[in-house]
Amino acid sequence: MRRILLFLIIGSFYACDEKSNSSQSTYFAGEIVNPTSNYVVLYKNDIVLDSAKLDESNRFSFTIENIDEGLHHFDHSPELQYIFLEKGDSILVRLNTVAFDESLVFSGSNEDVNNFMIEMFLNYEDEEHLIYSYYKLAPEDFSNKIDSLRSQKINELNSLSDGEELSDNAFAMAKASIDYNSYLYKEKYPFYHKKKTGEDTFHDLDSKFYAYRDNLNVNNADLVYFRPYYDFMINHFGNLSYMACMKQCGMDAHLANKNHLHLNRHKMVLIDSIVLEQDLRDNLFRNVTMDYLLKVHESSKDCDSFIADFEKLSKNQHHKDEITNLYFGIKNLQAKKEIPDLLVENSVGEETSLKEIAKDKNTVFYFWTATQKRHFRNVSKHIKKLRKSHPEYTYVGINLKTSKPQWLAMVHEHQLDTLNQYWGNDFEHIQQSLIVDGLNKCVITEDTLIVDAFANLYYSFSPNKTKKALVVK
Repeated sequence: MRRILLFLIIGSFYACDEKSNSSQSTYFAGEIVNPTSNYVVLYKNDIVLDSAKLDESNRFSFTIENIDEGLHHFDHSPELQYIFLEKGDSILVRLNTVAFDESLVFSGSNEDVNNFMIEMFLNYEDEEHLIYSYYKLAPEDFSNKIDSLRSQKINELNSLSDGEELSDNAFAMAKASIDYNSYLYKEKYPFYHKKKTGEDTFHDLDSKFYAYRDNLNVNNADLVYFRPYYDFMINHFGNLSYMACMKQCGMDAHLANKNHLHLNRHKMVLIDSIVLEQDLRDNLFRNVTMDYLLKVHESSKDCDSFIADFEKLSKNQHHKDEITNLYFGIKNLQAKKEIPDLLVENSVGEETSLKEIAKDKNTVFYFWTATQKRHFRNVSKHIKKLRKSHPEYTYVGINLKTSKPQWLAMVHEHQLDTLNQYWGNDFEHIQQSLIVDGLNKCVITEDTLIVDAFANLYYSFSPNKTKKALVVK
C-alpha cells in the first residue's frame, strides 16, 4: 500500500523522468508526513551536498550531477537515515515522522537495496533483546546462534540479488549491513558473558570464534560513516586493547575499565598502528578521547595529558574543537558549581531557566526523546518508582530532539505531570552545556548547585550513593 502511494505522487514532482534521463544525473525526491522541520539535507559522509525545502505538500527533491556513488544519508531534523545512490538513479521515499524508520519506504531505481538496508536496521533493533539473552551461553553455542541468524539474512540477500539486478557496490553495501552487526555481537560477547554469568575471568576464545577477523577491511573508505561498521570498529579495537593489556601489560581484569588512562592510551596506539584511512582514524581517535573524558568527567593532569596525545594524532580540527569544548563543559559541571542557566519551555509555552526550576529544592533532571519510544516507556516507569523510593527529589523531564507538537501530544497522551515536563528547543546547546551523552544520564542538584552532573537514573540511586549525594555545602 505504501509503495502504491509513492507511485501516485510521482506525477507531481518536477519532471522526474526528464531529469533522470541523463546517466550522470541522480534524482532523489520524496514526501514527508507530519514534518518536524522545513528542510531535508543530503550528505555524503559528513559533507552537506544539498538541502531542499519542503513545498506546500511536504514534498522535496534533489537533482545531483555526477554524484559520488555509494552510501549517503539524508537528515530531516531530528532524524536521519541512510540511502544508497548511484549515477542515473531516480528514487522516491515516503515516510511519516511519527514512526520515521518503520514507515520509511523507497521506490524506483535501487529501491531493493535501500529497502533491504532499512529492513536490516529494523531487524537488528528487534533482535536486541533476543541477542542479550544469548550472552549467557557458552562460546560455541553463542557463536552458532549468531552465525545462524546471519546466514538467514545472507540467504535473504542472495534471493533478492537473484531476482534483481544489484550492482556489485549495492550488494556489498547490503552485505555490510548484515556482516558488521553480526560481528559486533561477537566483539561484545566476552564482556557481556562475564557480566551475565558473574564469572571472575574471561573465557578463552579460539581463533574460530573470531574467524571473520581474518578477512576484515579496517580501511574501507566506503563504510567510514556507516554506523554498523563504525560501531564494530569501536568495539573491535576496544576488545583488542582490553585483552592485550591483560595479557601483555599485566593489567588486572578488575582494573582494566573504560576510564583507565593506560588502557585508552593503548587503544589509541593500536588504532594509530593499524588504521590508515584518515577519516576513520580521526573518527576513532575522537571516540576514544570522548569516551575517556566522559567516563572520568573531571579536570586532572591525566586528562590534560590524554588530550595532548589526541591532538598529536588527530588531523581533524573540528574534532579538536569538540574535545576542547567538551573538556570546558566538564569543568563547568563539577559538584558545587551552579547549574548552567539554560532556557527550556513549559507546556503553556513559557520560557524558564533550569536555575529557576531547581531553586529551593532537590531536583533530578532527566532526558527523553520521542525518537526512542522504548526508552521513553522504560524511563517513565522508572521515574514512578523513584518518586516512591526517593520522594525527597523533584523529577523534571527535559524533552530533546522532538517537535513541540509531538512533545505536547506525548505528555498528554501518557498523562505526564505537566508541571515537571519541559521542552528543549536548542538540542545542541543543551547537549553541549549539560553533556547529554546518553538518555539514561541525569543531573542531580540541591537548590541551584550541582550535586552530580554525570549521574545515571538506574545506577546512582543506591542507598550509599544517595546518602552522600546531597552533601554539597
